[in-house]
Amino acid sequence: MSPLPAASVKATKKSAFSCEPCRKRKVKCGGEQPVCKRCASRNDACIYKLNPTLSYTQRLEERIKELEDQVTVLVTSSASGTASASSHSSPSVTTGHDSQSHSRRDIAEQGAAWSFKGLKVDDKGAITYHGATSFFHLPSERDNFAVEDVNTPVDSDCQRRERLVSNAWEQRALENLSDIPEPYQYLLNVHWYWTHPLFHFIYRPAFTRDMNSSGPYYSYALLNAVLSHSVRWGQSDPAMRRVLEQYYGGGQMFGKIARNLVFDEISRGVCSIPTIQSLLLLSAQECGFGNSTQAWSYSGLALRLMDHMGILLDGHRFPGSVHLSDEDVEIRHRLYWSCYIWDKMISLYLGRSPSMQHTSASPQPVILDDSAENDLWTPFGASHSIDWKYPPTTSHSASCFTSMCRLALIFNDILVHMYDPLMQNTQTEMQECLHTQEAALQQWWDQLPPFLRIDPLALPHLAPPAHIVTTNCLFHTFRILLYRPMLTANDGAVAQDQHSRHAYLVECATSATAIIAMFDLFCHTFGPDHCVLPIVYSVYISASIFLMQVQAAPEDRSALRRLEFSIQCLNRVEAMSPIISSGLALLNKKLATLQGHHPASQGGTHAIRTANLVPNQLSEAETHSPAPITPPHPMGPNALDPMFQSPWTDNFGADPTVMDQAFFDNISSLSPITARLGTIAHVNDFDHVRPAG
Repeated sequence: MSPLPAASVKATKKSAFSCEPCRKRKVKCGGEQPVCKRCASRNDACIYKLNPTLSYTQRLEERIKELEDQVTVLVTSSASGTASASSHSSPSVTTGHDSQSHSRRDIAEQGAAWSFKGLKVDDKGAITYHGATSFFHLPSERDNFAVEDVNTPVDSDCQRRERLVSNAWEQRALENLSDIPEPYQYLLNVHWYWTHPLFHFIYRPAFTRDMNSSGPYYSYALLNAVLSHSVRWGQSDPAMRRVLEQYYGGGQMFGKIARNLVFDEISRGVCSIPTIQSLLLLSAQECGFGNSTQAWSYSGLALRLMDHMGILLDGHRFPGSVHLSDEDVEIRHRLYWSCYIWDKMISLYLGRSPSMQHTSASPQPVILDDSAENDLWTPFGASHSIDWKYPPTTSHSASCFTSMCRLALIFNDILVHMYDPLMQNTQTEMQECLHTQEAALQQWWDQLPPFLRIDPLALPHLAPPAHIVTTNCLFHTFRILLYRPMLTANDGAVAQDQHSRHAYLVECATSATAIIAMFDLFCHTFGPDHCVLPIVYSVYISASIFLMQVQAAPEDRSALRRLEFSIQCLNRVEAMSPIISSGLALLNKKLATLQGHHPASQGGTHAIRTANLVPNQLSEAETHSPAPITPPHPMGPNALDPMFQSPWTDNFGADPTVMDQAFFDNISSLSPITARLGTIAHVNDFDHVRPAG
């Protein structure tokens, strides 16, 4: 698909892309920004503002009347409602461990039920909740809603799923029939293929439907936030880059519009799900740019609004007086977990304590609409200048997202109990966290479906979809961050346990080498310009392990080559992810100190393609598997990049897990590079940076 200037495309969906003057005159609007051609010719003020349709307004009025009737019924039946709540909250009859588990959950749910009155609709029509200390609650009041029975029939979720999936397929069919002008369609596709499968910030069926009907799950601010976040990938296509530079200020216009509209909504007291989604996308974009102040502020606003709207609560169990449809609950639960994952990632990047904590009242990491699981994934926009075709590949988007939710729960405990920047974690606390989360990570890996798992000892010929590579890289990154503090622990008991420390080092070195192997496979397939920030961060963490190896054993040439390869990888993606500049500068400084000169001045070290996790084991594995077939054409967008020309059988030589006693004598005195880029002194130097888009 060749991108066309917006000026040459007629927008057929006026509801989503028409300005106010054209809408009032009932004429077709070209959708040009910031001023359409018709308004320019008539010298009118061109304003893009989507007002609610008459049908939508009528639905809201009907809904308000329905809720008012429900409130009246609840008030008149408070006594029976209390009795019902008591009966529903009684534990089910079970034995052993299941009985204790249900009992604890019942107690937790009862506590949550009495701490707030459930969800409600405020005087502005927004869904919210308030606790017992608020202006909206009297001590004499009793809660008039019941927690959902824990013995709800199993088929209830199945019925919800059937309705959601049916609706999703219907909306996808309608989406395929829609005609969205460029560059909007191109940038939306970039979002659906590169960002959406991992984070699920937006529920696609509702967004695409409401984009054409001005419904509640679409806003012009959200559209521009999506477009602004996607510009980074869109600019890799020369034709699209020309369109963006000619008509949209290099893409910066989208971000400016999104920010203005979001803060206008907040200033008017508007609280909506699209507002939260816009803030999350803006936060992710600013974080990649290295603008830590903006990124942290946007994510904080999103979290506060989520709390205000009660999205932190399970919509099935705590609906209060609000009737939530299957779609409403699905969207709220997805948004909760999207924000939960992003909260962990930005806390890690910027060196802060995570803000969100999962509670017994929070939604479970389950999504009912798994219709996107079998979608075909393609590296949209990455193959514009090469002659190879990425084979049809199943996305597995739903299972990857739920797996990432469970992984984020584990990593939250690692952040809190091992990397708290405000409190010194005790050695006892860290040891307890190590033993608990080590088992949790292993269980997570064992339960990971085979189609989501990447074996570094048997890498595929081409990388799987980007979100699957990212999930695997983050798993190995979290393993490194779990074990790494133990390598330099000065506690007497730990320092004397050489066997345990050797095991921890083996785990770190193994995961670090796995990460750079997967990064190399990713770049070999899709190109470094499409490398997402979590993968870049994973390479940075790998480099910290290789640096420790070089510091402890300067004569280890294998570790030095891995470190230099990691630095070259970070250099290659720095332009796309400026936040890594601070960590890269620190790596270069450390390595220059060790070598006596800057690593870039070395001419004898080449970036070697690594297809194996432990090279000494690869030869044995290769004897039991067929050799990869060499394709007749370059395999990826960067086949001509010298960094990715090494053959698959090249390796780094020595086994990275083989260390002599001198290494362990030295390693306890080392201070590893921080796991958090935000704690590096000059990271905020990039707060003023705002690349195009």
